[in-house]
Amino acid sequence: MAINKVDSQALDSILETMVHTVGESKSEIFEIEEQCRKDFESFTEELTEIRGKVSFIINEGDALETKARLARKRLSEVSMNFKQFSEEQVRDAYERAHKLQIDLQMNRQLEKQLRDRRDDLERRLKTLKQTIDRAEHLATQISVVLNYLTSDLRQVGEALEDAQRRQEFGLKVIQAQEEERKKLSREIHDGPAQMLANVMMRSDLIERVYRERGAQEALGEIRNLKLMVRNALYEVRRIIYDLRPMALDDLGLIPTLKKYLLTTEEYNDGIQLTFANLGEEKRLPSEMEVALFRLIQEAVQNGLKHASPKLIQVKLSMTEDFVTVVVKDDGKGFDSTQKKEGSFGLMGMKERVELLDGEITIESNPGAGTMVYIQVPFKQ
Repeated sequence: MAINKVDSQALDSILETMVHTVGESKSEIFEIEEQCRKDFESFTEELTEIRGKVSFIINEGDALETKARLARKRLSEVSMNFKQFSEEQVRDAYERAHKLQIDLQMNRQLEKQLRDRRDDLERRLKTLKQTIDRAEHLATQISVVLNYLTSDLRQVGEALEDAQRRQEFGLKVIQAQEEERKKLSREIHDGPAQMLANVMMRSDLIERVYRERGAQEALGEIRNLKLMVRNALYEVRRIIYDLRPMALDDLGLIPTLKKYLLTTEEYNDGIQLTFANLGEEKRLPSEMEVALFRLIQEAVQNGLKHASPKLIQVKLSMTEDFVTVVVKDDGKGFDSTQKKEGSFGLMGMKERVELLDGEITIESNPGAGTMVYIQVPFKQ
């Protein structure tokens, strides 16, 4: 099939217009998302305050109810024995009962207003959360399109005949990159950043506890603070490992795996991770070591996150022709015959293995654990 020549200048002009339009749309979505986040934080603070007020008003109302009941009882006694009390005592009993009744009515009205405001804030927060999630998803999709417009599509020309294949592959790679960036951003925000913010708050609390309750309770808070810092350190190390373990280039696959599994075991109490090298111990090509490490890391993390195991076994064997990996856990397992929607991790593992011209098999049954079997050909 013949391919007509395309005016490159006209195509560049069209691309510039598309890039500009898409870029503006992304900026607008970002502004909407940021405004929603600000509103979300503001409403969250107000909701916390409102809940505290509701609790206070309820307690105050219960106290007023008790006082009003006693005042009515007193008024009833005065009314039944009118001649035994002075005019001032009668007036005082009536006015006290009347005032408490009004205070109680005002309290109930205020409680209703606060409850209505609380319910309204909860509905707004739910709507804002949905809007933020939709904006994040849309921004990711626009980033994919924008990156594609500013990169792969500029290489058109003589290669237009395979544009469809380039589009499918390019979109897939860029989307994977965007997902990884978003995942890393969320991990840093929800992990170390959040923990460090809590550390700052906890340090202020320690000073107050020391002043108000003494050194013993302050020491207890310091121990909690130490645990939080330890967890934050683990998260930072885990993220560094996710990016690229430095020992992989210097020491090779097997020593890096041993260190990774030992560190992971230290920070997962009650879970044992074992490693066995059943073949030769030799260096592999760099890209092969990275791919195998990522595959093992993904399999281990999947087990930790989803299987609730007590034991994870990693076995590796190198021969002249193949590298074989087995990752097995004794967790709750799953039905491997059922296709899981959004299982991006498993799909990524299969794609990595395919790039190495290898094979991957995942065997699992509910209650019987999971085994990941990987075999790739050894290439110098």
